[in-house]
Amino acid sequence: MSLFEVILMLVLGSLFVFTGWRIWKKEQITLIHDYHYTKVSEADKKPYTSKMGKATMLIGIGTILTGIIGFLSHTAYGWFAFGICFISGLAIMVFAQFKYNHGLF
Repeated sequence: MSLFEVILMLVLGSLFVFTGWRIWKKEQITLIHDYHYTKVSEADKKPYTSKMGKATMLIGIGTILTGIIGFLSHTAYGWFAFGICFISGLAIMVFAQFKYNHGLF
């Protein structure tokens, strides 16, 4: 993996982590597209943003790990980390959508 690719992965991963942190800690539900939270009640906004923010951060961490592992080892193991983090984050998001929004849209 080249230095450019590592920097790109670190920047993109950091953006996901930062966005996830804002959704989770600052409860900025507006960072999520509005049709994803239209049916979320006021009482459920805190747990919804917590799960969605953590899932977004998990995807960002996977992206950062992919860049670091790929650069240090020059193997595809970083992509395994990305796959695990991405699928886990996506599963958490889908679970939160069904639980709090009563559907994906």
